[in-house]
Amino acid sequence: MSHTPLLEVEHVTMRFGGLFAVNDLSFTARPRQITAIIGPNGAGKTTLFNCITGFYKPQVGRITLHQERGPVYLERLDDFDIAKKARVGRTFQNIRLFARMSVLENLIVAQHNTLMRASAFSLAGLLGLSRYSKAEKLGVDKARYWLDKVGLLHLADEDAGSLPYGSQRRLEIARAMCTDPLLLCLDEPAAGLNPRESLELNTLLTGIRDEHGIGLLLIEHDMSVVMGISDWVVVLDYGKKIAEGTPGEIRADEAVIRAYLGEPDEAEA
Repeated sequence: MSHTPLLEVEHVTMRFGGLFAVNDLSFTARPRQITAIIGPNGAGKTTLFNCITGFYKPQVGRITLHQERGPVYLERLDDFDIAKKARVGRTFQNIRLFARMSVLENLIVAQHNTLMRASAFSLAGLLGLSRYSKAEKLGVDKARYWLDKVGLLHLADEDAGSLPYGSQRRLEIARAMCTDPLLLCLDEPAAGLNPRESLELNTLLTGIRDEHGIGLLLIEHDMSVVMGISDWVVVLDYGKKIAEGTPGEIRADEAVIRAYLGEPDEAEA
C-alpha cells in the first residue's frame, strides 16, 4: 500500500451565508483505494465534491492532488482545468448524458481535449493528417474498450437517452473513465439501481480500482455498496467529520450509529 496520499483535503470550509455546508474538514484518500464519503442527507457530501471538482471555491482550506510530477492544488484551478490538468473525473447524482448522441459518441466527446490537441485545434483534422487519424482511431478504441467493460458495446449505436436507467449509470462511469482520471469521483452511482445492478456496480468499481490502479472517491447511501467495496470510509454530519476508518470500524462506531439513527431524548433515556 502506498503511504503517499492521492488526495489531501485540509481544513476545508464552505459556507453559504451563515450556514456551514462543510466545516473544517480534513481527510486523505489513497491511490488504488476506494474511499467512501457517507452521512445523512444534508451532511455536506455533494458540497465537498463540488469543492474538489471546482464547481465551488472553498473559503478556507487546501485540496491537493498528488501526481508524479508534483502536487496540484485543486482549489486554485477552474473547474474545466481540474478535469484537464489534474485528471479528476466525476459523475453526478442526476445523470448528465448527451441523450440525443449515440452511446459511442458520448464516450468520444469525453476525449475532446485529447482529440483537439491531436487535430491542432481542427487544422490537422481538416487536412486529414495522419496524427489526427491515429488519435481518432485510438479514441474509438478506448471508447469501445470501456463500452465492453460496462456491458454496453452491443448498444454502441443506440441513443444514450434510450438506455434503461441502470445502463445510463454505467455509461456515465465509462464516459468519466475515457478522460483517463487519476481520481474518479462518483456521486451516488447506485442511486435507483436494483440489487442485481448494485452487485454489478460493485464488480465494475472494484475492477476499475484493481485493474487500472486509480483512486475512487464515492458518495453513496447504499450501505451494501459502501461496506462491500470500500477500503476506507469517512463519515460526515452537518458538514463535520465525525468518524473515519475501515468499513468494519465504521459499522461499530457509536457516533455514526447516532448520526444515522438519532439519539434518544434525555427524558426517554
